[in-house]
Amino acid sequence: MTETAEGTPLWEPSEELKENARISDYMEWLKAEKDLSFGNYDELWEWSVTDLEGFWATVWEYCGIKASKPYERVLGKREMPGAEWFPGAELNYAEHVLRHAAYRPDEPAILHQSEVRPLGEVNWGELQEKTAALAAGLREMGVGRGDRVAAYLPNIPEAVIALLACASIGAVWSSCSPDFGAGSVVDRFKQIEPKVLLAVDGYRYGGKDYDRIEVVARLQEEISTLEKTVVLPYLSADPDTSALENVVVWDDLLAGHEGAELAFEQVPFDHPLWVLYSSGTTGLPKAIVHSQGGILIEHLKKAVLHLDLGPDDRFFWFTTTGWMMWNLVVAGLLTGSTVLLYDGNPGYPDMNDLWEFAEKTRMTCFGTSASYITACMKADIEPGRDFDLTNLKSIGSTGSPLPPEGFEWAYAHVKEDLWLFSTSGGTDLCSAFVGGVPLLPVRAGELQARSLGAKVEAFDEEGNPQADDVGELVITEPMPSMPIYFWNDPEGERYRESYFDVYPGVWRHGDWIKVKDNGACVIYGRSDSTINRGGIRMGTSEIYSAVDKLEEVADSLVVDVPREGGGSFMPLFVVLQEGVELDDDLKNTIKGSIKENTSPRHVPNEIFAVPEIPKTLNGKKLEVPVKKILSGTPPEEAASKESLSNPESLDHYVELAREM
Repeated sequence: MTETAEGTPLWEPSEELKENARISDYMEWLKAEKDLSFGNYDELWEWSVTDLEGFWATVWEYCGIKASKPYERVLGKREMPGAEWFPGAELNYAEHVLRHAAYRPDEPAILHQSEVRPLGEVNWGELQEKTAALAAGLREMGVGRGDRVAAYLPNIPEAVIALLACASIGAVWSSCSPDFGAGSVVDRFKQIEPKVLLAVDGYRYGGKDYDRIEVVARLQEEISTLEKTVVLPYLSADPDTSALENVVVWDDLLAGHEGAELAFEQVPFDHPLWVLYSSGTTGLPKAIVHSQGGILIEHLKKAVLHLDLGPDDRFFWFTTTGWMMWNLVVAGLLTGSTVLLYDGNPGYPDMNDLWEFAEKTRMTCFGTSASYITACMKADIEPGRDFDLTNLKSIGSTGSPLPPEGFEWAYAHVKEDLWLFSTSGGTDLCSAFVGGVPLLPVRAGELQARSLGAKVEAFDEEGNPQADDVGELVITEPMPSMPIYFWNDPEGERYRESYFDVYPGVWRHGDWIKVKDNGACVIYGRSDSTINRGGIRMGTSEIYSAVDKLEEVADSLVVDVPREGGGSFMPLFVVLQEGVELDDDLKNTIKGSIKENTSPRHVPNEIFAVPEIPKTLNGKKLEVPVKKILSGTPPEEAASKESLSNPESLDHYVELAREM
């Protein structure tokens, strides 16, 4: 494979695509209805972050948001934190999803497949009926406006039905994936004091079955507010629930409320919709609360104007219910798209599995992670040759920066005519604030543009905007999906410390970003894990990109550990492919790739082979905790083991810290 430099042009949208893109229709509508004319995306973006009231009012109108009580103004308060959006409005998130059932009841709303279930379908009519039945069942249990419902469910249709049922009655939803262990689930759900728990009996991953009844029993024991548990038989048709109390089986609950009428509780714009959680690597996970209205308008903007989704699309993102991307998948339903759910190991039985799923479902948008694309690249698969991907229009990548060779692989081995967009956002806003625009070209290693309504800038340490230079990713104007608060943070102290302690009144996200002169962006990794060698700052993503080029290396992690008296020690940890040994030749090859692709200053002091890279439950590399451990912080203070998908992986770094 030839070398592709960052910024190399790889794809241009056709005139037909640009004409048919929903964002083009929006711009024509602005011109015809609002007498607002923009020559290109940059001009549209500039207006969207300058005239916040004007922009968000047009998103409301263009996307057809319906409110039983109208809003008094767009922005009641503008300051951050504490911005007040659309005061006076009353609406319901679930109503905006299920309005599509009225005119296409027999068309598929959800296509789903898992290691337990073959490919199946839920049509719009069924989605509405089951949501109505579950909503009636929850009401009968005493769940109402503001009550919390916790879900320990995989990425299957029942999870979507349950979210919509909660939203329809004004209850507050929160979910964890069943691969989360008992301790990490308790750490999350106990904070929000749920009244009802929805849980599966177990799940299958990589061909192996995992019983979860014992975990559910522990949740019942440790979360004293639970009054009822709904068990969904998933792994077994008839699970043994004798160890559980106050249990009702999912099918029995729905059957008891068959034919129920669906009513939508009208709630204020800032009424809580769901609680998401930070990774919790260094303490109790932050319980991040988003509003019904804020998520509704942000996700409509994202899905319609940036993802270009409509009723003919089939929208997929590989995720679990423990990651915010699952919530974004559900947003596909807001546009009338068919959403595609997959539960299981994406590499089982091999890396072709999801591409086969794409063929069978006639997928139009394939959302995944940068690490998945890299894994496909290293597995030498040929999806474009082996599968019919005629319907595939776009690939989205998130989770970590996608290196230029990942872009190149997709165009060479998936499809030449493909809109590949790398995107970056966060659980905090449950959206992307930098990412895809169907009107713009794709260049290797770049995110196409800043999102509409997202005033993203790169700040230096003094808080000055940086032009075409690396700086702290900040958002200088409020967005509707910023958290309304953290749970159990009545004074807002933890909320302010999380985002506003460095630049008062400005959201600091914690990533390094460069905003290029052409509007494209590059993310360089977390700013709290920066490499600083000889006065030059560099994000870890550039080093990973250099290491990812080598077939011998499966995964890597780099940290820069300050030394007493000045200077630092920078070790690189690598997980090698099976059968590969870390000898001097391979070390020199790795160092050579880093030297050639980054700079001689960023060649590591030492390279260590490790069995695993420690990662969060959502697959993010744990750079900062490893850095803390190697700096002498006790491991129990550096990272909460409950927040790790592989807690035993830290042991190697603890041993190394003793030797350093």
